[in-house]
Amino acid sequence: MNNRLVILDRDGVINFDSPNYIKSPEEWIPIPGSIEAIARIKAEGWKVVVATNQSAVGRGIIQLTDLFNIHAKLLNCVRRFGTDIDGIFFCPHRPSQECACRKPKPGMFQEITKRFGVVGKYCITVGDSLRDLKAAEAISARSFLVLTGNGGKTLKEHKSFDDPIPDKVEIENDLSSVAKKLF
Repeated sequence: MNNRLVILDRDGVINFDSPNYIKSPEEWIPIPGSIEAIARIKAEGWKVVVATNQSAVGRGIIQLTDLFNIHAKLLNCVRRFGTDIDGIFFCPHRPSQECACRKPKPGMFQEITKRFGVVGKYCITVGDSLRDLKAAEAISARSFLVLTGNGGKTLKEHKSFDDPIPDKVEIENDLSSVAKKLF
């Protein structure tokens, strides 16, 4: 069993984010180097899973078919590099629904580690927001904050407030930098 698992946030880590949500495959644009970074991580023998909050579904902004088409574009980009993503997990709920799967709650990460048979402390997570880092902390994963997407804002806003970035979070410029640091 492969017990090496990387959990990636989607918007702001793999692709450019939008304050108006990513609503179509045309709006889903990879950050330069991110797809190559996924291929590099996979080439090193790691499983790669995407874990993304997608409240646009719960808000009625996009339909599940739109989300699946966006993810099909992501998968097609990765497959052009001769590899694949091992799973895409998403939370479709609005924040007000207070579900267990919406990051920063750890439910989605717990489900991923259960399905892949990996203890959280052996996972690596990459995100651009405090909610990604808090979910990672809850499962004792090694976590990276990337400065793409909302990462720069996250770093600035949570450096010294009452709700700080968790200890031991590693900061990198982007997903490509994370892959280079790991391998």
